[in-house]
Amino acid sequence: MVNPQETESGSPVDLFPSPHPLTPPQCVEDELAWLRLLRSRRVGVSTFFRLMDEHGTAQAALEALPEVASAAGVSKYQPCTMAVVEDEMKRARFAGARLIAYGSPEYPKPLTDIPDAPPLLWAMGDTSILARPMVALVGARNASSLGTRMARKLAGDLAEAGFVVVSGLARGVDTAAHMAALDKGTISVMAGGVDVIYPTENTVLGEEIAEKGLRLSEQAMGLSPQARHFPRRNRIISGLAQAVVVVEAAAKSGSLITARNALDQGRDVLAVPGHPFDARASGCNMLIRDGAVLVRGANDVIEAIGTAKPAVQAPIAEIPEPARTPRSHADHLALHAQILSRLGPSPMAEDQLIRDLSADPSQVSQELVDLELDGRIQRQPGGLLSLAN
Repeated sequence: MVNPQETESGSPVDLFPSPHPLTPPQCVEDELAWLRLLRSRRVGVSTFFRLMDEHGTAQAALEALPEVASAAGVSKYQPCTMAVVEDEMKRARFAGARLIAYGSPEYPKPLTDIPDAPPLLWAMGDTSILARPMVALVGARNASSLGTRMARKLAGDLAEAGFVVVSGLARGVDTAAHMAALDKGTISVMAGGVDVIYPTENTVLGEEIAEKGLRLSEQAMGLSPQARHFPRRNRIISGLAQAVVVVEAAAKSGSLITARNALDQGRDVLAVPGHPFDARASGCNMLIRDGAVLVRGANDVIEAIGTAKPAVQAPIAEIPEPARTPRSHADHLALHAQILSRLGPSPMAEDQLIRDLSADPSQVSQELVDLELDGRIQRQPGGLLSLAN
């Protein structure tokens, strides 16, 4: 039996570059087939879409998977079993979660613009708020008292102005933002299963969000979050929002990964400045130095992105395919090797690396995140890159 916790481990193997329109599930059997495909070993987001492109339906892709795996050098491959996804569906019914599929009317339109949109999302709460304009607030878990106050003030004022506040339910800035926006509209994107509230100290807050706002996750029901899940979760936080506001962040933090995701996704990045001697503000100060909008209050955010206007959910026929460039597993490995061959112990600017590679900047940025998460490269102050020590 396939363990759902192993789904999405490591970089997904990209196998198929053929473009086909994607039809969302039309019945429970279709939903089960989508879940089986997505929960199968070595099937990540990009591989899911490539298999659907090539074979048209999830069921046809499942039938082809063993042969595909064999061609890729994996013998005796078995797709995720029906028992696993039926158990997940049972957990969802017990928790009161519902499934939102890419291409369905409820699926958040902003996510269709990002290159690695989650094919399926579990939702607990009011899904209608996905049609409203959203701003993400992220920052330090060990936030200072000033940082926490700023997060509360920003979130409360943005919520009053009509924005849904998106964050990750972590300690510190996330918690303050959710609490301040709770009565007006807030979304928490979970790193684990949508029914698993982490940290446990936010259990009551998480339950209130499900009652008054919305909890979202692409992970399997019941999955306890692990370190590798948080960077993947962060791309959804930034992808949902028109802009990402970083309240407090160290030079090396998950909040900066979210900010980089936002830039790659074409979102605005804004940051609250802090004292140069406070390490918790160093990431924000770096972002501002590199061009992020300086935020003193909600008016600065609204001035940068405009007033809140309801988002228009596109009908199914008009929802575009994910903006993804067909690339094989060999392409990934080749680009990894090219990046690593050009980096050394001496830091190099990312834009210089991209020029040297003569590659698509969005593809290079995706590979850099993978290599950073694998611990093979590291970012230095000023956004410079070097090989990991």
